[in-house]
Amino acid sequence: MAGMRIVAGIVLGWAIGCVALSAEEVQKSSVWSQLDVQVYGRLKADASYDSSRVDPGNYVRWVDRTGERDDEYNLTANETRLGLNIKGPDGGRIKTSGNIEFDFYGNSDTTDAENKAKPMMRRAYVLIDMPQGSLLAGQTADIVSPLTPRTLNYSVMWWVGNIGYRRPQIRFTKQMDLTKKAQLKLDVGISRTIGDTFMAESGEDFGPTAQARVGLTVPALVPKKPMTVGISGHWGKEEYYPGDTEVSTWSVNVDALIPMDEGVTLKAEWFMGKNLDAFLGGVGQGVNQALLQGIEAKGGWAAVEVEAGKGWSFTGGVGIDNPDTADLPAGGRDLNRCVFGNVLYAVNKNAKVGLELSQWRTEYKGANTAEDFRAQFSVIYEF
Repeated sequence: MAGMRIVAGIVLGWAIGCVALSAEEVQKSSVWSQLDVQVYGRLKADASYDSSRVDPGNYVRWVDRTGERDDEYNLTANETRLGLNIKGPDGGRIKTSGNIEFDFYGNSDTTDAENKAKPMMRRAYVLIDMPQGSLLAGQTADIVSPLTPRTLNYSVMWWVGNIGYRRPQIRFTKQMDLTKKAQLKLDVGISRTIGDTFMAESGEDFGPTAQARVGLTVPALVPKKPMTVGISGHWGKEEYYPGDTEVSTWSVNVDALIPMDEGVTLKAEWFMGKNLDAFLGGVGQGVNQALLQGIEAKGGWAAVEVEAGKGWSFTGGVGIDNPDTADLPAGGRDLNRCVFGNVLYAVNKNAKVGLELSQWRTEYKGANTAEDFRAQFSVIYEF
């Protein structure tokens, strides 16, 4: 019995030592002990009514001319979003961080059930801040046209005046103080060329698409509220195979964020360019497949955001995307316009409810114009 007690003591001591060692190793190797990781996101439910059929339905890109006056109802939680902000480790004057974010609009197959949404990566990048500037590598929003209007509709005026999306990229950012109250910001980068689905090759032969923006921030008429204006652009090429036909993609853009009064802000953007479907311009049309030529387009949007106090906020705006009619095939989307207004009420620090009304008009080359009235009710919980 004494021998068994000795053996049991040895085994017990060995087990306790292993547990202690394992705990120590976990403490040393655990990401939570080295990095500051912040979980954030929002839960969002959207219920909508449309007086005509819209594409795709849960949100609006344009009005389907074959379904005009055929009303529809939708209810979805796909805009629910989850993300991680990761900070550190820092090495002296160099700071590192990262971001991962996804929502549930990843269903690309029309046969996917609406109650079985798939995750879609929105952002995934590394950021290195240095005294000389910052370096970003990974997927995030485009450099061009950086603003977005405050809408309940998921598409935030894409395809109706607001161009720019998210894609893999490497960018360098430099901020310079011109005076105590004026700053200049320069963004330059290269991004993955995303081309038309019918094209066999998109950028592989020509390399990435170049993007750049210059932004100026100066004092506004409203005290302590700066205004920012920017000029941006991109250029790249796609190749169609067989035939090695080259199709360029480019844009020139202007953006402005102007405080109008205490709690009132004007946001606006304007663009012109060619082969913009990957940048959500040209009403989703980039290349005329019959001619293998890029489709030119121009447009923009403007919105006024009002913080009324006591939990109330209001937004109203308009957007338009106008492709060049001569570049379009018969039946192509010749113009897309939206006028919208919404109201949000903060129930508490995290929860909001909102109502948005919008009127949509999509014109088709050589075909009937389609119009839609949309009412959307949203419940949002942010954390």
